[in-house]
Amino acid sequence: MIRFMRLLIFFDLPVKTKTDRKTATNFRKFLIKDGFYMVQYSVYCRICNGHDSVVNHEKIVSANLPKSGSVRTLIVTENQYENMRLLVGKEKPNDRKFVEGQLSLF
Repeated sequence: MIRFMRLLIFFDLPVKTKTDRKTATNFRKFLIKDGFYMVQYSVYCRICNGHDSVVNHEKIVSANLPKSGSVRTLIVTENQYENMRLLVGKEKPNDRKFVEGQLSLF
């Protein structure tokens, strides 16, 4: 049985100059291209197919880090992610429980 996990990326990047804003935008675009989706501003998440996949995507993110700012990762199991509670706001489609059959393989 495959154990799905989630890789969360938290970042705080400088946006004072035009170059800083471009760097931050490129980092967000990279995350989306790598299969991450936005949970909320500066928090992105990706569903991974087991711990090896999480480690692989952490390496990919590490290879594409901006030169300044703060970027952190957190690895959680699907069960731990399901226990997250939304206190204010509306649930997004990606917040729902992940079902194994939903995984698309290309």
